[in-house]
Amino acid sequence: MEAKVTVPAIRARKGGGKIAALTAYDYPTGWLVDRAGIEVILVGDSLASAVLGYPSTLPVTLGEMLSAVRAVRRGVRRALLVGDMPFGSYHGDPSRAVESAVAFLKAGAEAVKIEGGRKRAPLVRRFVENEIPVMGHIGLTPQSVHAMGGYRVQGKSQAEAEELVADAEAIESAGAFALVVEGVPAEVAGRITQTVSIPTIGIGAGPQCDGQILVLTDVLGLTVPAPPGDGHPFLPRFVRRYLDLRTAIADAIGRFADDVRRGRFPADEESYHATPETSAAERAALPARELA
Repeated sequence: MEAKVTVPAIRARKGGGKIAALTAYDYPTGWLVDRAGIEVILVGDSLASAVLGYPSTLPVTLGEMLSAVRAVRRGVRRALLVGDMPFGSYHGDPSRAVESAVAFLKAGAEAVKIEGGRKRAPLVRRFVENEIPVMGHIGLTPQSVHAMGGYRVQGKSQAEAEELVADAEAIESAGAFALVVEGVPAEVAGRITQTVSIPTIGIGAGPQCDGQILVLTDVLGLTVPAPPGDGHPFLPRFVRRYLDLRTAIADAIGRFADDVRRGRFPADEESYHATPETSAAERAALPARELA
């Protein structure tokens, strides 16, 4: 197995080879993503919509996130495991925020991710002072969906671009080891990447970032519509789907159901058999069928 990916190792990748990152939500996905050679695995608050059926990331709880981190941890050996702090777990009392971050590390995460720019810099600094590695997140921050008025690309105007650069510099200065840049024009993300000395991980931010991350269910074509489940799921422009597992799984389930209904499953090779003596005794014990 290749060397364990650590926080210092990711920080040192700035300007080097591109960093591949994906989300994972349970033991099987953690195991698979880790064995595929991904460097950073994020237990994202996208757990809310990708797995738990919530309409956004906002409802997911700290307890639900910690449970997912524990499950993913059991499957991960090499990748750096980052836990996404959910909405409300770091927005109030800084001391309670530290307690929540510590809970992520106790659950098996090796770093935490929080959303926000300059206003989060004091909290990032406090986390780092308490030996809690932090991955920042600026641009389109889904936990701020209501404040932003929807999921909108950020940094389109020059004034907004300057704000994002200032946010990135503040998070870097506070001690974050990496920075997710989401929903930002490629040119602006490129400038941010050139400005800060920590790796940028893009999602909908163009190709100039030091790495890229996507939601695993989107990559695998396993995204399903939000409840009540009608229609087709919304996929952002930046998603590239590499498989169509949604169709493949539906087809497999349909074939299974058809085999059961037609008596083709289980077949003889999928059944257990008694000894010849027991089989003969069981046949003899069968009630006699009534003659028509």
